[in-house]
Amino acid sequence: MKAWISTTRGVPSASLQLKTDWPQPTAENLKQGDVLVKVTAAALNPLGYQMMKLLPNFIAKRPSVPECDFSGVIVDGNGSAFSVGEKVFGSVRPEDAIKFKQGSLAEYAFLPASTVCKQPENVTDIEAAGLFSVGLTALGLIETVNLKPGETVFINGGSSSVGAAAIQIAKAKGLRVVATASGRNEELVRSFGADEFIDYTKEPLAAYLVKNPPSVKYSAIIDAVGMNNQTLFFKSEAYLAPNGPYITTSAIPNTMAEFGTVISNMSNIFLRPGFLGGTKRKFTYFVVKPTPAHIEEFTNYVRQGTVKPFVDSVHNFEDVLKAYEVQMSGRARGKIVVKVDPTVV
Repeated sequence: MKAWISTTRGVPSASLQLKTDWPQPTAENLKQGDVLVKVTAAALNPLGYQMMKLLPNFIAKRPSVPECDFSGVIVDGNGSAFSVGEKVFGSVRPEDAIKFKQGSLAEYAFLPASTVCKQPENVTDIEAAGLFSVGLTALGLIETVNLKPGETVFINGGSSSVGAAAIQIAKAKGLRVVATASGRNEELVRSFGADEFIDYTKEPLAAYLVKNPPSVKYSAIIDAVGMNNQTLFFKSEAYLAPNGPYITTSAIPNTMAEFGTVISNMSNIFLRPGFLGGTKRKFTYFVVKPTPAHIEEFTNYVRQGTVKPFVDSVHNFEDVLKAYEVQMSGRARGKIVVKVDPTVV
C-alpha cells in the first residue's frame, strides 16, 4: 500500500519518505477486538512532528507510519459492533503505533474497535479526520477541572483545535468562558462561544492578567497551547482562585535547546511547594484516556452540532511535506487534514 514512512529522526522533510510498497495489513493481523480500516483522510498533530524531531530511532521503532487521527471505512469488523462499509473516525494508540509501526498516513490500518467510533452523518470524512484526539482531549480537560454551571474557565489558545473544542464543550456544560488568541482570530473564537476575549499579542499574557485581574478570579485555567514557558502558571495566584486547577495539554520542546527550559520549569512547578516560594496553585498535565462513555458523549456533541469540526486546510496525499510546513508554522487555525483517498470530500 501507499504510506508515508518516518525513516530517521529529524524534521519531516528529512525524516519522511513516500512508499508504494509498504506492507498492507490484512485480516491475519487482527486479534480479537481489532478492526481493519481503509483510511480516507488523516489529520496532523503537533506531537507528530515534535516526536519525529526528538525521538531517536530505537525509541520510535522506525521505520514506521506517523500520525494517529483518521476517518475511514470498515474493511473487516472482525466480530465487533462495526459492519463492513461503515464510516468511522478514530485514532491509532501510541502503543499500537510503536508496536506495529503503523499510523494514519497510510491507506490501511488495524486498531482496537475501542478507539473507533461511528461517523455522524452531519460531518464529512475531511471534517471527521481530526475529531477524535482533539475532541476527547477537550472533553477530558473540561471534565477534569470539574466546574459547576456559571463558573468561569480561562482557556489559553482558543483558536487551537483543542481550545476551540474546549470552548464549545464548556459552553454546553453551562460554563462562562474567557479565551485567548491573536487579535485576527477574535471573531472566530467568539463564534465558538467565548464570553470574553483577550489578545495575547498586545502584551505578555501573564503580565496583562496581573495588571488586569478579573473581579472574580477564574475557577480554572486550561492551557490548550501547552507552552514550554509556564509563566502563565507561575503568576496565576493573581488571577486563579485558590482551589482552582491549572491544567495543560503538554510541554513538548521544539528543540533540544528548549529541553533545559522545560526541565527547569517542571522543577519549579513540582519540587518547590508554596511555603518555599512556589506557586500556590495545583498544576496538572493532562493525558487523554478515552472511555466508551467519553467517546459516546463527544460523538453526541458532534451529532447535535454542539461541537463543530474545525479544519484549517486540506492537502493531497503526495503533498504531506507541505502540510507539515503549515503545521510547523504555528499559524494554523484548526486541523490540517491529508486526503489519503483522493476522491474523499
